[in-house]
Amino acid sequence: MRLVLLVTLTMVAFAANSVLNRLALDTESAAPATYGAIRLCAGALTLCALVLMRGQKVRFTPASLVGPVALLVYVLGFSFAYATLDTGTGALFLFGGVQVTMFASAVISREQVTAQKWAGAGLAFAGLCYLMWPTGGAALNFGGALMMFTAAVGWGIYSLAGRGARDPLLQTAVNFLWASPVAALMWLMQPVWPSAQGWVLAVLSGAVTSGLGYALWYRVLPEISASTAAVAQLTVPILAVIGGVLFLGEAATLQVLIAATMVLGGVALSLYRRSGSSAS
Repeated sequence: MRLVLLVTLTMVAFAANSVLNRLALDTESAAPATYGAIRLCAGALTLCALVLMRGQKVRFTPASLVGPVALLVYVLGFSFAYATLDTGTGALFLFGGVQVTMFASAVISREQVTAQKWAGAGLAFAGLCYLMWPTGGAALNFGGALMMFTAAVGWGIYSLAGRGARDPLLQTAVNFLWASPVAALMWLMQPVWPSAQGWVLAVLSGAVTSGLGYALWYRVLPEISASTAAVAQLTVPILAVIGGVLFLGEAATLQVLIAATMVLGGVALSLYRRSGSSAS
């Protein structure tokens, strides 16, 4: 039960990230590079302060390069892609890419992925497609789609790297610390100053829902399989839609209810274990 609660809290943090990012870009409170840079820097400052309060030092080693690079690819790709993609298309490419990356890793590492888990993942992703599939015949921006899929692969690799994290808070602090200067440099190349609301949203996202949320993600990843981590993340768009209804005044429709039922039902099917069987 403790692990389920921790994973649920992590998914809520991820969904809050999506809501904050959409609010910042939709209201033009911050440009993509600006938002991403402030988000990473705020996360780095918060996490490093917590590490120092524990009496530790934040050290960088070549072995820890994968996490910062993957995080940078994800944050910047995510922010720039949403400048050219609508919410639904972006979510499909992002979470579809995450599923491909993490399930591919599960297969390559010979993780036992049951037919029940495949069926549950398929049902959940079908629910996501039902909710997010673009309508109106608008032309797809292939540059934005490629950027979002790249971001998805970056996040998948970032998550897989976290499965070996011995100190989740310290490792997340290292990731943010070494990714933030590159993001700040990209911001300086195209300096666009955010509004006061943009600052608040980016700092809140970086310090709380990203920094602490990602540290919590690294905390739970060693205790679950790659395929379980992939399936669990399919709840994030549904939680983000619910967040949009509660905080952004978006409409709660029958389509949302049906999609939520499909996604949550698929996740439950994928993660269900009979009595006496081991959790993954």
